[in-house]
Amino acid sequence: MKQKLLLLAAVFFGVLAFILTFQQINSERRKIQATMQEVALLEVKRDIAENEIITDDAIVVKKYQRARSQLANSREVTADQKNLIVGRKALFPINRGSVLQWNDLQTTMAAGREGANSVIRPGYRAISIPVDQTASVSGLVQPNNYVDLIGTFKFPGRRGDASLDTITMTILQRVRVIATGNDYGIRAPGQSAVRSYSTVTLELLPAEAEMIVFASQKGYIQMSLRNHEDAATVTEHQSVDWKYLEKNIQKYNQERQRRSMSGRN
Repeated sequence: MKQKLLLLAAVFFGVLAFILTFQQINSERRKIQATMQEVALLEVKRDIAENEIITDDAIVVKKYQRARSQLANSREVTADQKNLIVGRKALFPINRGSVLQWNDLQTTMAAGREGANSVIRPGYRAISIPVDQTASVSGLVQPNNYVDLIGTFKFPGRRGDASLDTITMTILQRVRVIATGNDYGIRAPGQSAVRSYSTVTLELLPAEAEMIVFASQKGYIQMSLRNHEDAATVTEHQSVDWKYLEKNIQKYNQERQRRSMSGRN
């Protein structure tokens, strides 16, 4: 009888030890997961030879888990930096399946792709506009980000007198930022992004460039920063003035409340 009790006690404490160990492992796993972040990186699709020019079909975007503490000093090339590496030469052979790193690449580019010229896609133009801390989202806008351009202008009033009406509207959506100041995103590994600048260079179609140059001279342009994976555009545009704001402010607050409630559910 005593031996059976001892055996049952051993089994009980063994099971208890297993449960406690399992819980501890899960707790540690959750702690590790809390420090991780999903990052879109560039993976090499095929073997690349030394001195070979990196082409668009040689790389693919893949998502990886990376520790947040290591992201600032990471040498891995992120998906939003793709335009900065196409046309660069491999410093040495790169194996298929590898995550592309900045030290895999030569410091010089292919002919005709030096400097900011290298990051402008064919058919587009680079236009710089002045920005302040507010217009640049407190300096959070960086090269290869996507933004919406929102303009505020003064138009002749509709009352027929000399007064001016102030109107705010979205001019363009999902515009790629080429450079902030003279920083166009090519920096040494570990080098931090520039947060102080007074101009932003945008990648625009020729007709868009004319419109933005005119708008920047006649009004105030502010950028709205987008998630780099968000490609959606709004088709129903609005022009906000005092009358529109007064009429719709309650509707917008109700919509925000509805979204907030559905998010909790």
